[in-house]
Amino acid sequence: MSEIFSPEMLSMYGKAILDTLYVTFFSTAIAYILGLPLGVLLYGTSADGIFPNKPVNSIVGFVVNILRSIPFIILLVMTQPLAKIVVGTKLGNNAFIFYLVIAAAPYVARMVESSLREVDRGVIEAAQSMGSSNMQIITKVVLPEAKPSLIVGSAIAITTILGYTPMTYLIAGGGLGQLAIQYGLYRFTDSIMYISSLLLIILVQIMQEGLGYLAKVCDKRIRNKG
Repeated sequence: MSEIFSPEMLSMYGKAILDTLYVTFFSTAIAYILGLPLGVLLYGTSADGIFPNKPVNSIVGFVVNILRSIPFIILLVMTQPLAKIVVGTKLGNNAFIFYLVIAAAPYVARMVESSLREVDRGVIEAAQSMGSSNMQIITKVVLPEAKPSLIVGSAIAITTILGYTPMTYLIAGGGLGQLAIQYGLYRFTDSIMYISSLLLIILVQIMQEGLGYLAKVCDKRIRNKG
């Protein structure tokens, strides 16, 4: 038991947590940088959207659906040559962030589209009657109105991405998953595997609760009731 909580192991736990957070936050941030505009485009170009465009909506929707339908482990293998070009390596945490972004951005796009569809159509029509441009309606009406739903969606996205991080072990990456497998599973030290898994669960709960609270704070309907 003393070996499990030795200074060396505690240092490894700390580094594993930092590696996990690094991969999770960077991949989520980049996935939203790509997925948010894609989601807005899917919403805006739909048949009942602000600027309907069936060809654009069909093409973007097709690409998003194709990427979403590929299992992550297969996508990881398929995109390794592309990772070598973009990141400079097929292995390690940075390469894994690249793989996660490709998998997560389409998922984020669909969640953003779904969140924007929840905005009251009457609010949009009121903005249109006042002569607002499409860009103004998106940035000043639709996105602010959908903020609580977008935050809830981000909580789902970040915890889903966090759940994929143990796979970093497959490409020589670090993190709690790598610690659980290499030092717990392969060395038959169950306690290390359980502790690493518990730390991963704690991170998920912290992120879910934090973003859930932020969504409530941003939801003006809840504030008005209070």
